[in-house]
Amino acid sequence: MASLGDNHLAEAWARVRARLLAEVGEVEYRTWLKQVTLSGLNGDELVVTLPTRFLRDWVNKEYGELITAFWQAENGAVRRVEFRTAPAAARGNAPSLAEPAAAPLTAPPAAAKPEGSSAPLDPRFTFETFVVGKPNEFAYACARRVAEAPASAGFNPLFLYGGVGLGKTHLMHAIAWELSTKQPGRAPVSVAYMSAEKFMYRFINALRSQSTLEFKNELRSVDVLMIDDLQFLIGKDNTQEEFFHTFNALVDAGKQIVVSADKSPSDLSGLEDRLRTRLGCGMVADLHATTFELRYSILEAKAQRAGVDVAPKVLEFLARKITSNNRELEGALNRLVAHANLFNRPLTLETAHEVLHDVLKAHDRKISIQEIQKRVCEHYNIRIAEMSSARRARNIARPRQVAMYLAKQLTSKSLPDIGRHFGDRDHTTVMHAVNRITQLIAEDAAFAEDVELLKRTLEN
Repeated sequence: MASLGDNHLAEAWARVRARLLAEVGEVEYRTWLKQVTLSGLNGDELVVTLPTRFLRDWVNKEYGELITAFWQAENGAVRRVEFRTAPAAARGNAPSLAEPAAAPLTAPPAAAKPEGSSAPLDPRFTFETFVVGKPNEFAYACARRVAEAPASAGFNPLFLYGGVGLGKTHLMHAIAWELSTKQPGRAPVSVAYMSAEKFMYRFINALRSQSTLEFKNELRSVDVLMIDDLQFLIGKDNTQEEFFHTFNALVDAGKQIVVSADKSPSDLSGLEDRLRTRLGCGMVADLHATTFELRYSILEAKAQRAGVDVAPKVLEFLARKITSNNRELEGALNRLVAHANLFNRPLTLETAHEVLHDVLKAHDRKISIQEIQKRVCEHYNIRIAEMSSARRARNIARPRQVAMYLAKQLTSKSLPDIGRHFGDRDHTTVMHAVNRITQLIAEDAAFAEDVELLKRTLEN
């Protein structure tokens, strides 16, 4: 068996780890993948070890196909990755071969790297696993159209843009998977997918090795060219020019181009005008920042695929608190589930607050009374005007009291200040509301949990 004493194997392992870190992000990588150790390569079987059975099974289930895909990109001879646990005596020292996972991952090369692609595709990123909502439904529909009928009029090129972690790469991989799957009655489609950075490196290597003709012929012979993160080409004039000529050659030949970036073509200052114009002449689709409903759906789908039962209130808490991007959102759920499994603890709001304190701290901000009122009204489905109205019906008065209670808990405002935000009520009314909610929290566990959910979504 080849071991880490093999320099080529060690270098490949370092590159795989770097790609995993870039793919899943630092928090998720540190939580799950940092403890993966390479034991060696035996023929077409790669062996990795983890310190516990739980970690072994989780990493195998959640990241096994991705690790396999990245290894096959490094070494096409790798057909299988086996996940094992290191013996207790060996943990912390040089890993040795140990107990295999009950169902080791087996992934043939075709499942991880379709023929004609220039970079491995993530098996998790398919149309079936993409959660559709208002912010991304147009981009999803455009991606589906291209996958079903590449080079259709008006959809060539397809330009997807949006912030980090909103689903651009997921849709590009989904298109590539769909096109790379043989469909009845459709001729095979050759797909080349790569990042803009990879395109640049390949172009530079072709220049150095005096093989630019081979490079041009290879890319211009595909049916679909997909370039991710095009903004990387800003400032690289020679690479931009080569991409422009490749772009023109493929479009003129009736081939499909799919591109993604963090901004729309018109906002990518630093790209040549002629390239920006060509990129904007097809279909431009943006992926907006996620809404609460979409984030909740993403978490719910993730939990279902993982076979984990997570209480709706915990999902709601995560969806309201982590709004930056989907990767951080899914990473937070992974950490929470892992902690609950490792320590046999229930998935409660308290657990979420404790385990994700560093993530939540990054979202620290000052809370206003107006925001508290808005959130409480959304939660209880009443109008914001009811916060200041004279109505005393219980379905109005109780949420108003909750809002006053939270204003006292989460802001530094005095009782008279709080009262002024609630229809100029006096401080004794606010004090009564605070005392009443405090009493209900002590008497009613369900109500206490409801108020705690509102508090957690507002604080930090």
